[in-house]
Amino acid sequence: MQQIFNFIFKNSNRLLFLLLLLVSLILTIQSHSFQRSKVISSANFLSGGVYERINRVSEYLNLQTQNEILANENARLKSQLFNIKDSSLVPSVDSIEGVGKVNLIFSKVIHNSYNVYENYITIKGGEREGIKPDMGVINSLGIIGIIDKTSEKYATIVSILNRKSQINAKIKKTNHFGSLIWDGKSTGFVQLIDVPRLAAIRKGDTIVTGGQSVIFPENINIGTIDKIYIDNQTNYYTLNVKLFNDMTNLGHVYIIKSKDREEIINLENQTKNE
Repeated sequence: MQQIFNFIFKNSNRLLFLLLLLVSLILTIQSHSFQRSKVISSANFLSGGVYERINRVSEYLNLQTQNEILANENARLKSQLFNIKDSSLVPSVDSIEGVGKVNLIFSKVIHNSYNVYENYITIKGGEREGIKPDMGVINSLGIIGIIDKTSEKYATIVSILNRKSQINAKIKKTNHFGSLIWDGKSTGFVQLIDVPRLAAIRKGDTIVTGGQSVIFPENINIGTIDKIYIDNQTNYYTLNVKLFNDMTNLGHVYIIKSKDREEIINLENQTKNE
């Protein structure tokens, strides 16, 4: 212990200089958006590289499961093709129900958190591939989340298993809308809130994206109604939705690059500024 005190006293000036330098850097980053964005981008780049190496090992150990998922997806797509009346007409996008007028950027999950209240996913692919914040992320089974931050080669996603997540969704058969949130309790379920009582619903009904935003096209699968609750204060339904996706086991994903996104945003901004 005495040696530690001696070291501190002997190097007090240097330690004080380093402390003040650290404080000044933190204050600079917090008060200037440009420096903050550069630090976040650098952190994404470093953590992305580490996650990618870890993912290579886990991916090798998980090959059998991934092969089964790909085989099932392949069978589903072939079934869709065989049931097209004119077999020469190949689907123009990706055969993912609900996706139209978009470009899909293919990517791979290299890190996935699902055991805290605010879960994030890291994917391989970033600004270099045209990935930007606020783009929707899906796979063949349904929605995954929304792009949050990007670096040159990596991006992070706000998972639908994040208490900050709020996505427009609807009941497929009735078109009644609500907000999709997560209560932080189970990785297999999310909640659709603010659904009007006049909606005719029952257990097993399909929940899909509502299409009232530029992030997700309409009718992308989310899950099915598992339980129905009535909020006595607001007189609205709260629906417990069982996800089609297993959010604890994600492999390849698609990032949605809407062709109409910029046109819609520009038009809405012009309307607001008038």
